[in-house]
Amino acid sequence: MGAPIPLRSGYNGDALRHLAKQTNNATQVRHLLSLAIIYDDGSRTDASKVGGVTLQIIRDWILRLNKERPNGLKDKWSGGPVPLLNKEQRDALADIVEKGPTPAIHNVVRWRLCDLGRISHLHIDLPR
Repeated sequence: MGAPIPLRSGYNGDALRHLAKQTNNATQVRHLLSLAIIYDDGSRTDASKVGGVTLQIIRDWILRLNKERPNGLKDKWSGGPVPLLNKEQRDALADIVEKGPTPAIHNVVRWRLCDLGRISHLHIDLPR
């Protein structure tokens, strides 16, 4: 195993705990409190137990702290996958759901996902 990655200078355990008290981001708090243990000469194993993660994740948090400072320890939302339906199609599908089925026409009394999949191609220009 190689030498552990050093922590960014300019911080200590008390500073990280102080930052943890100031933030509203729960993920960042967990990261900061875990890394504060290392700054206080605790082991990385102890830090991983506090954070509920593996040593590899602790390493990743250290890299993020070193590169982006404490703001790098916040949740990062990637935006998720690109939706299959555009806004107009989503609105049309929502309208179908809100109106509900007509039992005499749709042969169902409530929508199931398979029913919506079947009829949505008839009423909405959906990708196939």
